[in-house]
Amino acid sequence: MAATSLNRTPLHTIILPVLGIVAYLAIGSGGLNLLGLVLAVILLGNVVAAVYHAEVVALRVGEPFGAIVLALAVTIIEVGLIVAIMLGGKPNPTLMRDSIHAVVMLVLHGLAGLCIVVATFRHREAEFRVQGVNAYLGVLIPMAMLVMVVPNYVVSAPGPYYSPVQLAFVSLVCLGLYAAFLFIQTGWHRAYFLPVGDDDDNAPHERPAGKTALISLGLLIVALCSVVLLAKAIAPALEEGVLAIGAPLTLVGVIIADIVLLPESVAAVRAAAANRLQSSLNLALGSAVASIGLTVPVIDLVSYWTDQPQELGISSNSSVLMALGFMVAIITYGTGRTNLLSGIVHLVLLATYIFTIFAP
Repeated sequence: MAATSLNRTPLHTIILPVLGIVAYLAIGSGGLNLLGLVLAVILLGNVVAAVYHAEVVALRVGEPFGAIVLALAVTIIEVGLIVAIMLGGKPNPTLMRDSIHAVVMLVLHGLAGLCIVVATFRHREAEFRVQGVNAYLGVLIPMAMLVMVVPNYVVSAPGPYYSPVQLAFVSLVCLGLYAAFLFIQTGWHRAYFLPVGDDDDNAPHERPAGKTALISLGLLIVALCSVVLLAKAIAPALEEGVLAIGAPLTLVGVIIADIVLLPESVAAVRAAAANRLQSSLNLALGSAVASIGLTVPVIDLVSYWTDQPQELGISSNSSVLMALGFMVAIITYGTGRTNLLSGIVHLVLLATYIFTIFAP
């Protein structure tokens, strides 16, 4: 966005949302063919456009509200993709689990690790606010454990499932934790989430005009609708393609997470390169917190409505790897400073997660 005037909306971010809706109405469902590929490309373009417009709105409202706007936009895209696949193809009870697990691992190790590497490679050491990152981890860890580990140990339902009452309770807990986190982030302890060097009044940064922000808000809504419709159109082809190459169905969740996080990753890495690691962590960890806090309640309602039970518990191997990741994160973010080694360690853990998908 640095190369583009904040008050001039790029033409492609105006055309793509409208084109996406037109393509859905004209083509409908796409399979493993050229039309399916066209829909997939337009879908990715709309994801980029949606996050661009969310970023414009975010720049207008400032930190930490900007990170919240981006996280909410990303979560809406994720929910739309999951619901589209749930309603458009064969039942996949592990889809939400795989998607949320992938978001947590990709954010905790991939995006955060890459941002640490970028920031420390250019500046040797990078600083952030311990209180803010600890707040993210303090909410993310119990959410992740409740959603993906505890189902393996409760006895009300056989297997890695919650009973309907248990799932409703966990959904309310996740929603409540996210609401409490937002209260802390935007109210009492807003300063915890500001980049190091910014005070509570926030030094003035270039912001888009109010008219530009309103235009982006409207286009953001259109782009999000386009993403949901296009996801519904290509959902059957996505699962069919994963099975056709002999990959585990878990890869569908990883693909969803990649689609959701890819555009936001650009903003996070750009902030890291500018030595604003706190902003990068706000974007990365905020996406993971919003992903669980909002996705689980919505998908719970959809699964209840469609009578599709959700298999939430991850395997014991995955549980150990996720717990290891949280332990490393606590060490990484314990001092307010980090270096290149920490980023490399997180990227190695990401590689281990990807490897174990294909070689469990």
